[in-house]
Amino acid sequence: MLSRREFLNFSAATIALTCLPNQIQSNQLIRNYKLTAAITPHLFDTKGVSDNLWLYNKQTPGPIIEAKENDVIRVEFVNNLHEATTIHWHGIKNINKMDGVPYLTQDPIQPGESFLYEFPVKNAGTFWYHAHVQTWKQISKGLYGPLVVKNHVDEQFDDDIVILADDWRLNKNYQLDEKSFGSLHDWSHAGRIGNWLTINGKKIPEYSIKDGYTRLRFINASNARILTFGSTLSRIKIIAIDGIYVKPFIEDKFKLGPGQRIDLLVEPNNLSKIEFFEISGKKSLGAFKLNINQNKSNKYKKKQINFSSFEKMPSFKKHKILKIHMQGGAMGNLVKAKFEGVEKNFRTLAMEDKKFWAFNKEVGKYEHALANIKKGQVIILDVWNDTRWPHSMHLHGNHFYVQSKEFENLETPILRDTYVMQPGEKSKFTYLADNPGKWLFHCHMLEHAASGMIGYIEVV
Repeated sequence: MLSRREFLNFSAATIALTCLPNQIQSNQLIRNYKLTAAITPHLFDTKGVSDNLWLYNKQTPGPIIEAKENDVIRVEFVNNLHEATTIHWHGIKNINKMDGVPYLTQDPIQPGESFLYEFPVKNAGTFWYHAHVQTWKQISKGLYGPLVVKNHVDEQFDDDIVILADDWRLNKNYQLDEKSFGSLHDWSHAGRIGNWLTINGKKIPEYSIKDGYTRLRFINASNARILTFGSTLSRIKIIAIDGIYVKPFIEDKFKLGPGQRIDLLVEPNNLSKIEFFEISGKKSLGAFKLNINQNKSNKYKKKQINFSSFEKMPSFKKHKILKIHMQGGAMGNLVKAKFEGVEKNFRTLAMEDKKFWAFNKEVGKYEHALANIKKGQVIILDVWNDTRWPHSMHLHGNHFYVQSKEFENLETPILRDTYVMQPGEKSKFTYLADNPGKWLFHCHMLEHAASGMIGYIEVV
């Protein structure tokens, strides 16, 4: 059993999440927003042809949603598309019925219909929101935006900038390559890899910052590409991962899997310009530029940023192990698996059902139950990536401790909600199941989830 101290340390941030949306405390500030999903003209490049994207409020990315710790976010959502959709609030320890998973936590929002999302936010950090119906298509078309929750620490930064990156796949006319949607190669290999990098919807944008302390909030909204960022800085200081503060550490570059977030602290130190690049491919790509305003009136005084206390993994005396064996994909070892209760060989699953991936030899979907556990149990997801491909594994409604292998200089274990597992890697995701409901666990390479690498864990 957990000690009282262990339990309180681990769950204090999520106690209020068990309340219903209409049970708002008198001291909670309500942040009201309205999002409308609609078909919107968009021009990627002046050399190309205007395209029709699916966007929130006619902009890419969607508008930033901001709040402070302990606020309530209320979003009136209107679906003006010609197909159903929902919104998922990625990284938020949410109320289950506000999680935005179709057929699992809510009915899909049909064309012309509206839905009210309302939930408290208990943790500061960098998050994002995105469509959760046919994510492989709807996110590709532009249905996403940033969500930032602030606390007293954020008041210490001179500038605070969201860096939302996307990897679009465009055709020769600089339009979204819709003919490749549903490609069997994408679904069975690495996922939908693009050829056009944008930052906040633009090609190599520039931002003006003070010669002080700047917080950069990186978000990877790509379908499948693991982005790698480097810069002209001699060192990159990482201060938060997936919305959770970590003990600051230095890297010369960093990787960011689909769905992940990383926050940097930038100190120009009399530089006039800082450039960032995406360096995962054979050729380095320009990402964005920071122009430093060196006006003496904006000169900062050297100070020490006091971050929030860092989350350290408690010592759990009792836990339940759930084994997750990931198989499938091209060049994989999945011979057969069950799909909708029927066992089929891999070729049949691939050619007839367009399914390539499995958990524990079962092809998943939104309604696929992985486990049923009691509230208050400590859970260890014993996950084995027994495939030839990396997978960005995301757990809804919870943060888990993991012994991270993604950074050289990070003290681990740390709290995450999305973790990239390399081929052959075995990892343990540890968390306290104190948030009741059905919580999705899936690969955020969106084509992988659509073709079987998905299921839910129910907490009762």
